[in-house]
Amino acid sequence: MEATGTDEVEKIKSKFMSAWHNMKYSWVLKTKTYFSRNSPVFLLGKCYHFKTDESGELSTGGSNFDKINAEISGNVEEFRKDFISRIWLTYREEFPQIKGSALTTDCGWGCTLRTGQMLLAQGLMLHFLGRAWVWPDALDIDNSDSESWTAHTVKKLTASFEASLTAEREPKILSNHHRGTLKRNCDDNEMRNEVYHRKIISWFGDSPLAAFGLHRLIEYGKKSGKIAGDWYGPAVVAHILRKAVEEARDPELQGVTVYVAQDCTVYSSDVIDRQCSFMDSGKADTKAVIILVPVRLGGERTNTDYLEFVKGILSLEYCVGIIGGKPKQSYYFAGFQDDSLIYMDPHYCQSFVDVSIKDFPLESFHCPSPKKMSFKKMDPSCTIGFYCRTVQDFEKASEEITKV
Repeated sequence: MEATGTDEVEKIKSKFMSAWHNMKYSWVLKTKTYFSRNSPVFLLGKCYHFKTDESGELSTGGSNFDKINAEISGNVEEFRKDFISRIWLTYREEFPQIKGSALTTDCGWGCTLRTGQMLLAQGLMLHFLGRAWVWPDALDIDNSDSESWTAHTVKKLTASFEASLTAEREPKILSNHHRGTLKRNCDDNEMRNEVYHRKIISWFGDSPLAAFGLHRLIEYGKKSGKIAGDWYGPAVVAHILRKAVEEARDPELQGVTVYVAQDCTVYSSDVIDRQCSFMDSGKADTKAVIILVPVRLGGERTNTDYLEFVKGILSLEYCVGIIGGKPKQSYYFAGFQDDSLIYMDPHYCQSFVDVSIKDFPLESFHCPSPKKMSFKKMDPSCTIGFYCRTVQDFEKASEEITKV
């Protein structure tokens, strides 16, 4: 009885902290981010230009897109579509209890694990979908100021539920279509992409069975002396991700490996050895590699001399982002404009989504709006990620990184 009482106290405490952190951080989804019209915007190796003859700034909120010409508006729309298509992983609550604890939320402590998940997810998206892929429904996520994003999500989920009820009343031959399709006619390639889109997200589900879910990552973190509720640094998360990919049993993941640099040094022979390792017995195809480089960009504060280096890295097509942030507050850096970094913020507590069900809702895994932060505020400790599909890609990436 005593143990049960302790569990109840822990659950109540956990719910209180979820509410507190949601109140503390939820403003980030209700404020606009402004981008200069006169400077290029880089997002994971892609460059977008918003330049017009008019001076001033434009917002990603969508309210003043019609004030600029069609060419620029189209480019802003392409940027938004590209950004929203990246997988966003945030605090969650009410998920299955983490083994060895009473925790059913990662609010307040899991942000670096979440940013690590986002970086790995981007690597897997490049591997299975390619950099040109965008989510067809990306621009359906509303980002207006008139309602909070959560309220919009509720409406979308309600609409999705109503649609599912309608589908159940349709003839069975229609409702039994392909498991990845979403109420629209699409060709085989679109169907394949939708299947992989959902599959990648499902690998990061908040359950003990998910290959890269929080529960698994915490288990792998125990070897580094970490437990659920601890704060994880970018370097520790890099090694946890390597272990998670090594231990993944899904046949789809056997073609990917992770290499973690030692003392900021990437040993080419070690990377190539990993890529050329046997995928299965009797098969010697090379593996794609995700390279993680834990670095420190200064002493107590980030040295501004590293600004051009970070910008150069985020400009490369091989870059899958940076696990970084402010002191004790991790962000996933995916791009930049001028001297500001563009990021996705995991500090937003959302409800658990069961990714094992057919056609689970996707909206909460895609961020409706980018955020910006001055490079000067960046914590010096971070982990930089790259993806190379082949040995030739690795050799080309090495040349480009050397130039940076």
